[in-house]
Amino acid sequence: MRPDVVTFWHGRLDALRQTCLRSQVAAGHKVTVYSFDPLPGLPDGVGNAEAEAILPHSFSERLRPPQPDGSWRDWTILQFSDFFRMRLMAERAGLWLDADVLLLKPVEIDPTKPYFAWERPRQLGNSVLYLPSDDGIVRAFAHLMEQDDLTPDWLALRHRLTFAFRQWRGRSNRLADIRVAIYGPAALTALAKREGELQHALPKQSFYAVHAEPKLFFEPTNFSALLADPAIIGLHISPKGRGGEKPIPGSLYAWATEKFGSR
Repeated sequence: MRPDVVTFWHGRLDALRQTCLRSQVAAGHKVTVYSFDPLPGLPDGVGNAEAEAILPHSFSERLRPPQPDGSWRDWTILQFSDFFRMRLMAERAGLWLDADVLLLKPVEIDPTKPYFAWERPRQLGNSVLYLPSDDGIVRAFAHLMEQDDLTPDWLALRHRLTFAFRQWRGRSNRLADIRVAIYGPAALTALAKREGELQHALPKQSFYAVHAEPKLFFEPTNFSALLADPAIIGLHISPKGRGGEKPIPGSLYAWATEKFGSR
């Protein structure tokens, strides 16, 4: 089946994310972005839904206190979205795609099976994610969210030691402070291994061919092999702050902007 696509966004949508959302619509998916505030600049065909109904804004305070003006601090958005996508899975909302996933073709899933891909050797990515609502990974996150301290029972020994050391030195009593992706790809990988689901993982090339090398997307290069590779379904872009830059002629970004249009 071709699933609905869902994601979460907090803040302003830059030009890169707008292009990627258009590509998801162009691939034939119904696309919905959840947010706490209205999102100016959403491309045509992209819906906007209320995030509070999925995961309350107040949950962010369990990750870390906000700034004096109420805004979220440093890693809060990323970690909040790690929990948000699991709540969407529990709600049977659809396939999660990060807003910076450029789709080159439609995604087809078996709704009874997990859908994710290797991001790097021995680590799954969670930028592309589908889990049945009764999956053990979804249940594990639901159980975690019932705990005040948000300390997973799947936490790796090295992270347990790091956390214990930080507590001993009085630096932090929040697990969320030890690593930005503590609830993200590492957690998904550990739980998929525990649930015996790693065999469902797609090859890295399916979505993460340029993930670790943003220059392959933003800089002029011969990208014809990427477009011709039948194994590539989409490209997760890791913009490293370049999402608002004007596309450079001869780059894959310029090609994508031309193909999927602009506002």
